[in-house]
Amino acid sequence: MREKKKILLVFGTRPEAIKMAPLVKALAADDSFDTRVAVTAQHREMLDQVMECFGISADYDLNMMKHGQTLSDITARALQGLQAIMAGEQPDVVLVHGDTTTTFAGALAAFYEQIPVGHVEAGLRTGDKYAPYPEEINRRLTGVLTDFHFAPTETARQNLLHAGVDDKQIFVTGNTVIDALLQTVEAGCDLAEFIDAPVDWSKKILLLTCHRRENWGQPMREIFSAVRDLAAEFADELQVVCPVHKNPLVRELAEELLGDCENVHLIEPLEYRPFSKLMSLSYLVATDSGGMQEEAPALGKPVLVLREVTERPEALAAGTAQLIGNRYDTVYGGIKRLLTDEEAYAGMAHAANPYGDGHAVERIRDILKQVL
Repeated sequence: MREKKKILLVFGTRPEAIKMAPLVKALAADDSFDTRVAVTAQHREMLDQVMECFGISADYDLNMMKHGQTLSDITARALQGLQAIMAGEQPDVVLVHGDTTTTFAGALAAFYEQIPVGHVEAGLRTGDKYAPYPEEINRRLTGVLTDFHFAPTETARQNLLHAGVDDKQIFVTGNTVIDALLQTVEAGCDLAEFIDAPVDWSKKILLLTCHRRENWGQPMREIFSAVRDLAAEFADELQVVCPVHKNPLVRELAEELLGDCENVHLIEPLEYRPFSKLMSLSYLVATDSGGMQEEAPALGKPVLVLREVTERPEALAAGTAQLIGNRYDTVYGGIKRLLTDEEAYAGMAHAANPYGDGHAVERIRDILKQVL
């Protein structure tokens, strides 16, 4: 029996890397563990940026990013590649994160090798298998294969209990994204090195991100149209900064509807450190991202969620986020309200963040010591 417990952490996208990086570092620094990292590179460039930012590297890299790949392509190649790695390493536990195709494939590969699975950020649910797509089903399927459920909140724990998970297998830890965010913001960053746009930082900054599949097409057109009209209406006091996703469908619409607005700045996707700094300087955030619903409230920034449903209801209940959908009228009205109603803005900005205190990684590390 080996003295150190071998842990294999698996991830493949930028959001996963952000949330797993502090855990990689904490486990690698602990003499109790022999730590390995396998990445699928489901996102290539954005994944590499995060790993460089946090100073971590992969022991295995499947380098799966291909133009036009389908969900079936990603799933099949990730499953085969990860199972081969696990068969060779035979770790004591495989840790996956969240809700990506890599997450599900990693958990399934571990199951095929009869290796226990730890699911970081377990228990998030919308109840609608197509929203978000395919993330909701990835979560559910991963949950079935998981032995150790690291739930970020009590709500997530209740979701798992409702799904029939044994309470002894559930551990409420907080969300590792808060650990990552606080460590990164504390390190500091000069945005001028990363943003080549004439942003007037003395004005209110609306940080806009929009990229999810369910918003492709008409919903995204309505979101961008609402932002365009708000930018014109509040031209004297508002600056919109929009890191544009590399997906061509997103880029074409962003350029068409926002490209000629003087106070809307379409920029390239940012590395995590400058993006965190941008969040900290923003007045409010409008996004269809899941992680930003957790991150922005930790910085006191209200979040307007550009989706019809969210798997993060804790933010809604706490008042740090508001679900405004993806239709012109609700997006326009939701953003305008926070630009003009100081009381409504203050109520969201000062609400307590429900996603943790920045010590989730320590809790997961200590739990792994106990269960292994």
